[in-house]
Amino acid sequence: MEGYTAAVQPLTRAELLRLALPSMASVILTNAYRSVDQYWIQGVGVEAQAAIGSSVFVLIAVFSAFHLSAIGAGPLLARATGAQDPELRRRLLGRALTLSGGVGVLVSVLLVLMAEPVSRLIGLDGLTLSESTTYLRTLGMTALPLALTPLLDQAFVAMGDTRTPMWLQGLSLLLNALMTPLFIFDEVAGLGGLGMGIAGAALASNASRLITTGLGLHLLARRTGLGLGHLGLGPELLRIVGIGWPAALGITLYAGVYWAMLRTSISPLGPHVNAALGIGFSALEGFTWPAFYGISLALSSVVGRALGAGAPEVARDAIRKAIPLATLAGLLAGLIFFFGGRALTGLFTDDLAVHEAATEYAMILAFSQLFVSWEALAEGVLTGAGDTRAVFWTSVPLNLLRIPLAWALAFPLGLAAAGIWWAINLTSVAKTGLKIGAVWRGRWAELEI
Repeated sequence: MEGYTAAVQPLTRAELLRLALPSMASVILTNAYRSVDQYWIQGVGVEAQAAIGSSVFVLIAVFSAFHLSAIGAGPLLARATGAQDPELRRRLLGRALTLSGGVGVLVSVLLVLMAEPVSRLIGLDGLTLSESTTYLRTLGMTALPLALTPLLDQAFVAMGDTRTPMWLQGLSLLLNALMTPLFIFDEVAGLGGLGMGIAGAALASNASRLITTGLGLHLLARRTGLGLGHLGLGPELLRIVGIGWPAALGITLYAGVYWAMLRTSISPLGPHVNAALGIGFSALEGFTWPAFYGISLALSSVVGRALGAGAPEVARDAIRKAIPLATLAGLLAGLIFFFGGRALTGLFTDDLAVHEAATEYAMILAFSQLFVSWEALAEGVLTGAGDTRAVFWTSVPLNLLRIPLAWALAFPLGLAAAGIWWAINLTSVAKTGLKIGAVWRGRWAELEI
């Protein structure tokens, strides 16, 4: 049976890099969807761009539900791989796929029904509200392939295969990049088009995922021996949910924090700040955070498989070797944000006010990129070991603090949008310290899941 990497021998730094680089590329490709939408939608108008920029935090909440099974199953699949238990791994995959499918149907229905109220909740109105409602409703109607994507990626990574998710995400992004302008506009390079506007951006995203999700399921079944008989309910489902719920809830609350900041701090400053947040968060951090998270995913795979094989010393050795890689990535991201922010944000807007606000975002967030990289590394260790509760308690309180802190810096202290960006910076640094402390204490190495 393919797919085993027992992780009983220490990895060299080159081996860790070979595992991390495809993982980094995979997550960057996944998040590049937002950049594709942000780039093409500027041809529709500032309101449409602001709608996509603001709705990204609604989608993070949606993704949190899809990550319930992915994050919950990941450490268990890695340990089953490390322990060389193929039947347990098949059962875990079957239960996780069942959970993903059920959650996907539920979320799709809710997103269709709640698209307009949710858009109002984050402070949108007028044409921006209308565009956001259309975008979210269309995504909801076609969201089932998206519900399975995180689990498929996590399953391959947990088995020590970071290349297959990379190729699947690369194919998906290529299809999306080709489909999106054709679906949005009436005509593209004389080829004609569907002229669906912002709805076309949503439909193109999920249509491309439908193709690669089917391919990924086929590859996973062939590699593991997974069959229809492994689908359904069982005791493994409770273990998956037990590990996954703190992470899923934490992501939901993270999105909720941005909803609240949009309502109380960002939207009151005007659509140009909404659009700037979308460009900074989706287009700029849409590349840097995935690079950090890719290293985190690779490390979590090693940690999980090492613990499953009864070799925690291998996990600790991998952590030491991953620190320089994460540090280099964080420093490079900070330099790119600070010195290249104006040029990069200019690729996504022709509006002067949006460009200035997005440039300010990039230059301020430059100062926290190293800390965000270290935070992702520590989170990878904890998640790989299944200690998702530690991640929850070191993230959620400080994320919630962003709401009053952003408002206070933006309005009473008069810093406007810059105050919001500094509130994000300060809380990121604090979260990093707490997560590094949790890794240093070492409880994760003895955790039974």
